[in-house]
Amino acid sequence: MKKELFFQIHKWLGILSGLIVFVVCITGCIYTFYDELKLQFYPDRYLIETPTDNSTPLPLSNLTKLAQAALPANEKITRVDLYPASNRTWIFRAQKTDEAAFGYGRYQQYYKRVFLDPYTGNIRFVENTKYEFFQVVLQLHMNLLLGKKMGALLVNIATSLFLVLLLTGMVLWWPRNWKWKNLRRAIWLNTSVKWKRLVYDLHNVSGFYSLFFAIILSFTGLVFGFESVKKNYVRFFNQFSDATLKKEIQPQTIPGVFSDPLDNALYFTLANNSQADMMSIRLRNSNQNQHDIQVRLKPNRTGSFRWYYFDGSGTQIKEIRSGSTLALGDRLVTLNFDLHTGSIGGIPTRILAFIVSLIGAALPVTGYIMWWNKRKKK
Repeated sequence: MKKELFFQIHKWLGILSGLIVFVVCITGCIYTFYDELKLQFYPDRYLIETPTDNSTPLPLSNLTKLAQAALPANEKITRVDLYPASNRTWIFRAQKTDEAAFGYGRYQQYYKRVFLDPYTGNIRFVENTKYEFFQVVLQLHMNLLLGKKMGALLVNIATSLFLVLLLTGMVLWWPRNWKWKNLRRAIWLNTSVKWKRLVYDLHNVSGFYSLFFAIILSFTGLVFGFESVKKNYVRFFNQFSDATLKKEIQPQTIPGVFSDPLDNALYFTLANNSQADMMSIRLRNSNQNQHDIQVRLKPNRTGSFRWYYFDGSGTQIKEIRSGSTLALGDRLVTLNFDLHTGSIGGIPTRILAFIVSLIGAALPVTGYIMWWNKRKKK
């Protein structure tokens, strides 16, 4: 009787959420290796020849003006992604969204990226990112191209249901008795059986092997999706940590080389993080009383970071934060992206995340086939 109840829950939740789960998982597969694929698909946008004369990048304020001139006046650059490596372009983003709008076209009002050689100021490419393939894949993954308000809610609900499906599926998978014959069928795929049985076994066996990792991917997705889940997650794990948020260094003054505050801040940050993977800067008005620069220390690892906070002049470091200064819950949140994408352990865990996402996309397909076969039989 109990298994029948779990079966009905599993079946109907799967029918309701299956299509969305398939889209979210298959787009997750495609996006897993985005950082590598973009260099293969768009090498002219991301890569430049390394300067031979040991030249340094032009001031950020000059480069921003050049990038802004390549865009319409109403499309303002608000963020810069730059790379200390001498063979990479710097990327200037102009983006505006309407989070209350329905549909991708209305939600993403505009999104442009200007790829620029930081040593010469030459513009390599102006990309209409709103319609770029990988961006469309990402938006499908996050909100089904329906906009953040409605689409993200549907994705978050489907992810919650998928988590329940994983747990009820484990109950249904559990052998009634642990004889080797029953256990072997539960953990090993026999390709010699009839196709209907093969579909059933494929659903069970693949679900069993992917269960633990699929739970991690689902839960980290919910941390992104629901602010309440994130807050309770942080609060729960912070109570097991004595660490508190603290400054890595005391405030200090740095040389003022340029007249622009952000140029000074970036000059110092680049000089002290020459081996970092990339840096991100959100552009604000020049009269702001604070500027900040996020440094990603390792490729594909957002959880390995250092965050610099400067005063309005760009010559006074107010504080530096890194993952090691955070309490356990806060630290886990900074690792959430790395866990969700599988980049936490480099290429092996990213391959694992790809396979688990692929299995996640296959589970609704095999589930629907099983349901349809039983429906035809009845």
